[in-house]
This record gives sequence, structure tokens and C-alpha cells, in this order.
Amino acid sequence: MMSEAKRLHPVSILFHVITTTRQIFFALLPIILLVINDFKWLHLILGLIIVIVFLFGFSILKWLRFTYQIEHDQLRIEQGVFVRQKRTISKHRIQSIDLTQNVIHRIFGLTKVQIETAGSNLNVDASLSAVTFAEGKWLHGQLKYHNNNTPVDTEDNQVDQQVEKQYPTRQISWPMLILAGSTSGSFGILLALIGFASSEAESLIPDSFYEETTSWIFSQAVPTIILLSIILLIGIYIVGILSTLIKYGNFTITRYEEELYITRGLLEKKQMTIPLKRIQVVGIKQSIIREPLGLATVFVEIAGGEVDEREGTETLLFPILFKKEIKTFLAEIIPEYNALPDKFQSIPKRALPYYFVRAAWLPIIASIIVALFWFKWIWVPLLILAISIIFGFLRFRTNGYNLTDKQLTLRLRHFSKDIIMLRRRRMQAFETQQHVLHRKQRLATTNSSILNNFAGRHYKLNEIESDGADAIGEWYSYQTKG
Repeated sequence: MMSEAKRLHPVSILFHVITTTRQIFFALLPIILLVINDFKWLHLILGLIIVIVFLFGFSILKWLRFTYQIEHDQLRIEQGVFVRQKRTISKHRIQSIDLTQNVIHRIFGLTKVQIETAGSNLNVDASLSAVTFAEGKWLHGQLKYHNNNTPVDTEDNQVDQQVEKQYPTRQISWPMLILAGSTSGSFGILLALIGFASSEAESLIPDSFYEETTSWIFSQAVPTIILLSIILLIGIYIVGILSTLIKYGNFTITRYEEELYITRGLLEKKQMTIPLKRIQVVGIKQSIIREPLGLATVFVEIAGGEVDEREGTETLLFPILFKKEIKTFLAEIIPEYNALPDKFQSIPKRALPYYFVRAAWLPIIASIIVALFWFKWIWVPLLILAISIIFGFLRFRTNGYNLTDKQLTLRLRHFSKDIIMLRRRRMQAFETQQHVLHRKQRLATTNSSILNNFAGRHYKLNEIESDGADAIGEWYSYQTKG
């Protein structure tokens, strides 16, 4: 099959201008602040007009020089204003085709098509920033190597009624999504961002207005200040919940023969596919807030593809579940990893000093330095030391492993509690480490490696029984891989 060379929708010009403007703004922010402080408004306005005109002109040229077409079993893309680039992607190498719609996309009936290949080099992937939704569905259908009846949602999020077979599907309810937002821990992040923004915005606010505002705040009674602070904190907390609702609203996951299909988002609607053969790890995460409540999220590590700057290399399978529901969820959605153990081999008691030393050595050094030079602030590093010792003990109590014929399950803690399910055929390497004291005490540290985006991922389990480390090594090295 061969199609004619096509251009992106003209709205892609606007997307390019917005993206480039945002990059230029942050790069030139110090200069902009300097111009504003010197009240050189005319220079700033003229500069902005020149930049915008240049960006629109360049974006139009870029749009005119960008074409794509399907030729037989390949997607061919030609682009470049001054240097012409031609890229060919075979459909046999395509791992997933994701459709994303932000607010502007949805207004114009468009979608972004993100194509990810089997490699981890993003230069061989393709992104079509704006095509019609019908065109996106057509590309999805033409470039899918395995025709497994994966549907692409229509504009009103209705599944294709012609799909005869019923596939396992899970959708999060709004009460559970609110619970996810209220326990997400985004409150602290938002508070830090607001603090940073307010400190930077001080230079933009007129001195008279800033002084009048601060004078009014400090002139209020203590109860009024406390009330205003509580209202501010509640507002930030609500914003954190709303951001979760907007990002994960209508979250639905469906299991097909060879892939998982996820749709999510209210303002930015994202549709993504996860081929089962790219899944390297299935994990369960419980934050400090969610663990006492019996709540957890389920995620996967996948090989290759795009890294989300906010979520890192982990790809969320479900925003929140009660822990008692996880086994049922795994059995329905990803039964290859449904062997979630109830019991783990714990860390031996003689390893506890290592966990304390590892957690406390840096705060102890900080405490000594502060005691020598700033003794009145000694309580700060001592408080950090106490918290570090508590976390050291929690890591000792949490860490452990479970070994079966086909799966190594690790239970680890940094701050959150993670359960990592590793299949033998997905592990890239296994390493055992012992120093002199370890050998005398029959302890060992293991390091299990998998392939994920770019650099890989390592799961380190400190100070387990050396016999257990040997058993895991033999399981990985000598048995037939399953």
C-alpha cells in the first residue's frame, strides 16, 4: 500500500510557535527580568514582536517542508528547512502508537501521533504533532504490525462496537481518583513550587504594592494570619487533587492478546499501547501516606520508548488500588505476573548495623560540622539523623525476597515501599557483592538489572543470607530460562 505525501494540519504551526516561545522564554528569563527592572518596556515589546514574527515565519517554512506518507510497510518522513532529512520506519519495528489530545487538539478535532520503535534511540521514533483524529486512527490501523483488534477511542471516548470479543477492562471510579489525588504527595511539591515562584515574582511586583501587601498581612491579628495560612494550604491541597483528576480522569486499561491499551486525561486525552513483550518489570508502590491506608499503585518498566519527565521511567498501569485488590487486578490485566507472594525471606538480624550505618553516616558528619561552627543550629542535623535512623530501620524491616521457578520478587524501600516482580527471561544481569565483613558474617548484596529506557535499571538488595544470594544466582544462571 502507498499513500500520497501529506502535510500536518496547519495548527501544528501554532504548536511549534508555542513550544519554541516557551523554550526561549526560560532561556532569556534573566535578560527579560533585567529589562523589566529598568522599565525598558518599549525595547521589550519591540523585541517580542520581532521574535514572534520570526517564529511564525520559520514555523510556516518548517510546516511546508514536513511531509509524511505510508509506502508499503514503511512510514516515510521528510523534514528540514535548510538541511533535508529523510527518515524511514518499518512497521515491523514499531512497538506502540500513542494518540494524545490536548485542549487545542480537541477544539480542532486533531490528535498527536507518537510512534515508538523497538530501539531506545529517540532519533528513530516519529512524532506527528497535529493530524485530524480520523487520520490518526487510519495511521494507527495501517502501522500496527499485529492486527489484534485494538480499538482507538472516538472523540466521545466510546469503544468501537464492532469488537466482538470482550477483553478484560478496568476503569477507575471518581471516588478512588479523588482518594488518589488526596494521597499523592503532590501537596509538598506544589508548596515548594509556589514558594519558588513567589520568591522569583518579588522582582516583578511594584515595590509600593509589595510593601502595602506585606504591611497589611503583618498588621493582622495572629488568628487572622493562621486562618489565612490554613486557607492557603487547603487551596494548595485542592489544587493537587484537581491536577490528579485532570491527568488521570476516565483512566481505563484494557488487556488484549499482545498489548495493554490505556486511555486517560480530561483536558489532555492520551491513548497509549504497551506491548507485553516490552514489559520488563511489574511493580507495586506504596508511599508513606498510602501504606497505612492499604493503598498502592501498579506500574511497569518497559524497554525502550519515551521517558516521561514527570513520571520517570515507570509507566503507570493503575493510579490506585486497595492492596487486597491487586491480585485480582494482576490476574485480569496481566496474568503473566499474577504470582504475587504473601511471604518474603527477610533480612537477617546481624545485618541491622549495616542499615543503620548506611542511613546515618552522612547526618553524623553534618552534625559534627554544625556542632563545631554553628552549634545553635545543631538540632537541625540531629533531627535529620533521627529521621534517617528510623528510615534505616524501616528498610531493614521491609527488604526481602521471594524466589519461585520463574519469578524473583523483591520487596524494597527507599522512602516508598516497592514490590518488584522480575521474570528470569527479562533480567539482563545478576550480580553478587561481598566485602570482607560480609564473607565472615555470611551476608551478600545482590544487584538485579533489567533493560529499560536508555541506561537500564538496577534493583539492589543489601545484606541477605549468602546462601540465598547463591540460590538466586544459580536460578538465574543455570536453569532453563522461562
